[in-house]
Amino acid sequence: MKNLTLTFALFLIGLTNVQAQQFQGMAVYETKTSTSDIKSRFQGNKDITPEMQKMIEDRMKSVLEKTLVLTFDKTTSIYKEQEKLDAPGAQQDGFRRMAAMMGTGGTLYKDVREKTYSSDKEFMGKEFLVKDSLPKLNWKMEGETRMIGGYNCFKATAVRPANKSDLRNMRMKSDKKEAAKDTKSETDKKTNFMDEFEMPSDVTITAWYTPEIPVNQGPEDYWGLPGLILEVNDGKTTTLCSKIVLNPKEKSVIKAPTKGKVVSQKEYDEIVVKKMEELRQMNQTRGNNGMMQMRMP
Repeated sequence: MKNLTLTFALFLIGLTNVQAQQFQGMAVYETKTSTSDIKSRFQGNKDITPEMQKMIEDRMKSVLEKTLVLTFDKTTSIYKEQEKLDAPGAQQDGFRRMAAMMGTGGTLYKDVREKTYSSDKEFMGKEFLVKDSLPKLNWKMEGETRMIGGYNCFKATAVRPANKSDLRNMRMKSDKKEAAKDTKSETDKKTNFMDEFEMPSDVTITAWYTPEIPVNQGPEDYWGLPGLILEVNDGKTTTLCSKIVLNPKEKSVIKAPTKGKVVSQKEYDEIVVKKMEELRQMNQTRGNNGMMQMRMP
């Protein structure tokens, strides 16, 4: 009798594992990042014509507004940008070269069972493989509900440290006098674009998840809620799910990236921040118009 019970228990465990492996879903997300901070800098600047401002805004929009796909099963997922054809000459555009710093490049692999992630990133011509533990967010269930794409969603919020290597987290300094402290002359004020911005210590996250898809997954490195996260906002960037396909006929291979120099998230952040400071100082010396004319070697 004991052997029969043990055999049945092993059968149930095996059946559960098979079902977990067989289940798969795909969610398409659209991202939008507010550029109001940068637009405000243009106001009153006689050196930037309305045509130049529109060109800059259009190029920033092409970099910041992305379509990304999350492929997931019960325990793992991959998240990467949907491939699209660039316009002729786009690879030479300075804004395109900055895209790798915006936090959405490469493939992000999450294993919520092991609570780990890995992401391949290219920065300044070098390939990195960031491997670390998934960030633990202390989600607060807010009790509010709304419908997203036909799914009943619940609201949750959390506060997390700002990712220092993700330029989307940068905010314009609230006090203009504070922004002017770092400049020594009117000329410096015009050329030091980055002096008017700062990286916050933390950001408030608002997420909407649906228990109707009971997986511990979400876009980017978000996870830890009792259902798939369909929308997430950090105050500047909103990532919204626009399409969901459950159990597609053609299954995708979900595996971790392997290429690149292995570093932790902290090590990668330090590399990016150091290079950004070097570029800022170089632009200041050359008298370029700050980040807008930053050139990648």
